[in-house]
Amino acid sequence: MDQADRAVIAFVREGLRTAGDPDRAVSQQAYMKSEMPYAGVTVPLLRKLVRGAPRVASASSWRDTVLALWREATMREERYAAQELMGMPAYRGYSRSLDALPIYEEVIVDGAWWDFVDTAAVHGLGPLVLDHPVVVKPLMRAWSTDADRWRRRSSVICQVGAGAALDTALLADCIVANLGDRDFFLRKAIGWALRQHARADPSWVRAFADAQPLSPLSRREALRHLGGA
Repeated sequence: MDQADRAVIAFVREGLRTAGDPDRAVSQQAYMKSEMPYAGVTVPLLRKLVRGAPRVASASSWRDTVLALWREATMREERYAAQELMGMPAYRGYSRSLDALPIYEEVIVDGAWWDFVDTAAVHGLGPLVLDHPVVVKPLMRAWSTDADRWRRRSSVICQVGAGAALDTALLADCIVANLGDRDFFLRKAIGWALRQHARADPSWVRAFADAQPLSPLSRREALRHLGGA
């Protein structure tokens, strides 16, 4: 049974409609190359709006409300609002449960663009890798060879921000599986993941970059703060 909180959804939609700027919406849509139109709401306003919405009553209501906002969206900000709702501290217990994994996967595969994918991978999958490694690490290795490039990108970047807790074996496996792919978003993801980990372990990143046939783009991004390629 659908347990989506329609009061929350109506609150978000009305807030977006009221705060929208048509001129900004046009430029946002063009920048993101989005088929779905924008309302023209800034990120700070969107976050303030979602955090001011009524609270959902349960994990099932949270899940169904997030999915309803995502699936029924007619403006891109409704999907951003769904992701903001996923990541709210008040719902941390829900978002870091394995029950949330199918939601992140749907966002990644259906969203199929870097703005949606990166948020779901880093802020959704990332905590699950840390909290549920026995389940999620093998899944990320499987995703690293998936036919869908956004699953592959997610496997590479899911540990961005993990710092010293990052599993270098997992990162290496996911990167090596994609070294032969010429896709820009994958090569950029490899560089980003390595560059971020260089903050915690520059020696490992330098050694890995020297040992692997990284693309020029990935290598340049990876070593940006380590004294060049």
